[in-house]
Amino acid sequence: MDCLFCKIAAGEIPARKLYEDDQVVAFHDIAPQAPVHFLVIPKKHVRTLTDLTEDDKALVGHIAYTAQRLAMAQGCDEGFRVVMNCNEQGGQTVYHIHMHVLGQRQMHWPPG
Repeated sequence: MDCLFCKIAAGEIPARKLYEDDQVVAFHDIAPQAPVHFLVIPKKHVRTLTDLTEDDKALVGHIAYTAQRLAMAQGCDEGFRVVMNCNEQGGQTVYHIHMHVLGQRQMHWPPG
């Protein structure tokens, strides 16, 4: 499998890791859009959100819980944004589910 995030999770490609456990890896985004911008990815390859199964419910909860804990540890106690893109029209560019966490600046919608 030629998946960038699988290679990061396996340690084959270096990343500025914030956290790792048996299910997820969190690392800094290479093109940050906020003072705090990191990703949380599962070690299990799931291509898109539409590929999730009922068996993945606990994994997605673990991704969200890890994102919250790390955001707070990064000083985002006044708020942060989480984003998960799905498929081309949803803005997904790496086909391995991942959660962006952005914080330490005012987040506007729409972005800009």
